[in-house]
Amino acid sequence: MTDTPEYTPPKVWTWDAESGGKFASINRPIAGPTSEKELPVGKHPLQLYSLATPNGVKVTMMLEELLAAGHTGAEYDAWIINIGEGDQFGSGFVDVNPNSKIPALMDHSSDAPQRVFESGSILLYLAEKFGAFLPTDPAQRTEALSWLFWQMGSAPYLGGGFGHFYAYAPEKFEYPINRFAMETKRQLDVMDRHLAENEYFSGDYSIADMAIWAWYGQLVLGRLYSAAEFLDVASYKNVLRWAEAIDARPATTRGRMVNRAFGDDLSMQLHERHDASDFDTKTQDKIEAAKG
Repeated sequence: MTDTPEYTPPKVWTWDAESGGKFASINRPIAGPTSEKELPVGKHPLQLYSLATPNGVKVTMMLEELLAAGHTGAEYDAWIINIGEGDQFGSGFVDVNPNSKIPALMDHSSDAPQRVFESGSILLYLAEKFGAFLPTDPAQRTEALSWLFWQMGSAPYLGGGFGHFYAYAPEKFEYPINRFAMETKRQLDVMDRHLAENEYFSGDYSIADMAIWAWYGQLVLGRLYSAAEFLDVASYKNVLRWAEAIDARPATTRGRMVNRAFGDDLSMQLHERHDASDFDTKTQDKIEAAKG
């Protein structure tokens, strides 16, 4: 089977903003801000600007795990960045992340506030800042960082590759779906073989697990792209065991809720998070109920 009609690339590519499918509006071929818009700043030193995509969930999982472990300095304000409306192109957000992608973090705990962007970098920054969820043994630390960067390099094939062509592209084409399904299954097999002999990716639960779970754990649990059956995720038994164990952690549930503004379950949506009590009082189901 071949894809039709056949596409012949032009000599010089030009941008067609209408050709990108469901999420065409979140990308463009230039950097920099499109509007002047300051970011809000809350009461805590850590200010997170994000959305509950897998990359955003990694960071909120980490922050909630730190708080659960007693690191009170990890209290944070989480502000929603609506990428569908172009919030990521506002001048304030671009100042924090010149790449205009969520998540982005500002740490105001020192005289010179520190910006941190890229989800893996934020996880590593927080792990080192609080001395938690990263092995101290040199060999295990190196292993954890290897898996962290494995995720950062591999997930674009899952999200921008498989997920885009399987779930979001305006038309279904066999070649890219097959190409990226094959790569996604190869990655799941890499994980499954490692987890056959390890409870987590390196020693105890770490930022490597959080980063990988946000993408691949949610995939095998049926929360990404409605593709669990298509990819036969049930055959990756070790990945499923690992994913279910992390899913059962209370901090994982809270992390999934923060900055979530989509889905049918309004009780799982906490658009902004400024205090631990917000999980009990400010989820979207309670806000809607209060409106009457």
